Amino acid sequence: MCRWLAYSGDPVLLEDLLYRPANSLVMQSLHARLGAEPTNGDGFGVGWYDGRPRPGLFRSTDPAWNDRNLQELSAHVEAPLVVAHIRASTGTAVQQTNCHPFRHDRWLWAHNGVLTGFPLVRRDLAFAVAPELFPLIEGSTDSELFFHLALTLGLEEDPPAAVARAVGLVEETGRRHGIDFPVQMTVITTDGETLWAFRYSSEGRSRSLFTSTDVSTLRAQYPDNPLLQRVSDRARLVVSEPLGDLRGAWHEVPESSCVVVRAGEQQLLPFAPAVPAAA
Repeated sequence: MCRWLAYSGDPVLLEDLLYRPANSLVMQSLHARLGAEPTNGDGFGVGWYDGRPRPGLFRSTDPAWNDRNLQELSAHVEAPLVVAHIRASTGTAVQQTNCHPFRHDRWLWAHNGVLTGFPLVRRDLAFAVAPELFPLIEGSTDSELFFHLALTLGLEEDPPAAVARAVGLVEETGRRHGIDFPVQMTVITTDGETLWAFRYSSEGRSRSLFTSTDVSTLRAQYPDNPLLQRVSDRARLVVSEPLGDLRGAWHEVPESSCVVVRAGEQQLLPFAPAVPAAA
């Protein structure tokens, strides 16, 4: 389906996240280890925050492993918060507006998974998007529509509750159309200060998701690792699959969970869908 990563901490070069790790996101675009498909070559995107009102965003339909512009950009851009995504389409077109992450004002959103039976439920879900938000949908993916449902249901005020309501609405709509397991997702969203990452599926068999171990602990275990020497103790990563093979460096996020990362602190919360009253 897809792979993604999110970083929060002191500013780092994008290439330190996207290229340098042994199992980097660019490497996963060609040889993912834990994904539904080994190749994620249907485009990519990277969003970053640099103190401006809206995050920067670079998206392309080229495979990440073959994009020289991404390599050039990554060697020069530093940021304290980054969301990057490599895409394996679940049926919608390979076009720039379908590449993640998606942006709305200060918010970014990326999704690995699928809203099962999307052609059957797309019309009903589109009508649930707030009228003022609907014209902002540029592409044709379930992921972008999912984002706008979450915005409609309060993402900017309470992200965990809004995502729970959006998932509940998708499940309720899907089951009305005879779909047994409507939602498969890991989702990352951020306002530039806090990261919220979700792992959930209607079937209880979600796509993989991991968080990084405290960097100071890893630095003590691996004093000769150059990447660990370059990042601060505040650094936190949430990833679809580990970026390397250091023992103890990664913790799997449990099913039906929400990870919250802010200012070097990390919290794990339970997650469950909640059907909005309007549904």
